[in-house]
Amino acid sequence: MAPYQSLKAWQHAQRLAVECARAAKAFPDYEQDALADQLRRACYTVVLNIAEGSAKRGSREYRRYLDTANGSLAEVETALGIARELEYLQPAEFGRLEALATETGKTLFGLLRKTTEAAKRSPAPF
Repeated sequence: MAPYQSLKAWQHAQRLAVECARAAKAFPDYEQDALADQLRRACYTVVLNIAEGSAKRGSREYRRYLDTANGSLAEVETALGIARELEYLQPAEFGRLEALATETGKTLFGLLRKTTEAAKRSPAPF
């Protein structure tokens, strides 16, 4: 098991990516190249940046990747809200995905906070 796979933030983001990709498949055909694709790319970016950042040296660089993941998570939440308003998602499915995104956000925030503290403790490279 790769080290990032033991991170709760990565585990939640991985599940969110899979569940959002499944939900996006059911969007209308005319949305597959627009909102569905944007939702997939955003949710993939969350989990991929957590994984990639964990492989980088130094907590400052890791934090940059986690910041990107956090921004992408906001994009996922926004895309889900749009999909709900356009009735591409049933209320129960939206609620499930929203709860998963919220849990992902909480664990990602905790990881970001921990990494920020570590970055403050380490000396600047120059």
